[in-house]
Amino acid sequence: MKFKIINDLGLVIDNIVPDKYLSKLQEFLLSSAIFTDASQFLVILAIFILTGELIFAICISLFSFPLSVLILPLFIIPGLFTYVVVQQERRAQEIEHTAPDFLRQLSSMLQVGLSFENAMEDMSQYGEGPLYDEMRRTIIEIRMGRNFDDAWRAMSKRLKSKELERVFGIILDGRKSGSSISNVLADVSDDLRDLLALKRERKSTVMMSVMFLLISAVIATPFSIGMVSVYSGFMQSYGMESQIIMTAPVAGEMYMLIHSILVAFIISIIMYGEIKKGIRFSLPLAAASFGIFYFISTFGGTLLMGGL
Repeated sequence: MKFKIINDLGLVIDNIVPDKYLSKLQEFLLSSAIFTDASQFLVILAIFILTGELIFAICISLFSFPLSVLILPLFIIPGLFTYVVVQQERRAQEIEHTAPDFLRQLSSMLQVGLSFENAMEDMSQYGEGPLYDEMRRTIIEIRMGRNFDDAWRAMSKRLKSKELERVFGIILDGRKSGSSISNVLADVSDDLRDLLALKRERKSTVMMSVMFLLISAVIATPFSIGMVSVYSGFMQSYGMESQIIMTAPVAGEMYMLIHSILVAFIISIIMYGEIKKGIRFSLPLAAASFGIFYFISTFGGTLLMGGL
């Protein structure tokens, strides 16, 4: 019965939300191996949020929880977003790890006389992993009538790796120019292996700086701003109100969110050399920092008084 309800509500979502947004969400989910229809995913997400709101509403009435706890179920959204982003990163790393060997094997199969399409099909039948899954999807698209070049470029974009997108573009250009594609595959395989080694070395050298920035954005700053809010609450409870005491928590929250977003962009520049990826990290960092701030500002005073 519950699955029928989800299916029916999913049809409602299909009629309300434009197809282009559902398609983008579907690709976003598939990139992290979440094989759920986009509309049904939205329905399940809404059910979880409403259930959480109901549970916390009951807790408010029975245990005198603060009304602000109703915001907690909304953290499911940035939590899921963070999970998808992490899964995308792991998937991209796994694909990059297997790509050099894949290209080397593909080159060997071409040298024994197989065509490029047949070599791709043979390798996709016996390989396991996200790269081979994408290869199987590309072969199906080609069989359904999609142009080989378009299907190949679409696959390179789905891999979510700039290095692989560049390499696959070189392979496609070499195939169209009529050069020895087996030699091209062997050369780009060696170059890709060296490039990924340099990439891993660069990440290892900057991880200390990245960890410092993460601790600053997610723990240190929210804890400090939360204690400012606790102190402001103490002063107001004793009737010592002033303009500074009233506005300090609000100004602190704004600073904390801006700081988290800026840290996300700095981390993206340090680790990936591009600022656009900071958009993906800004939401998880802002949500995590706000969660720490909310816990300290709401329960910090109680814990402090209990400890004293």
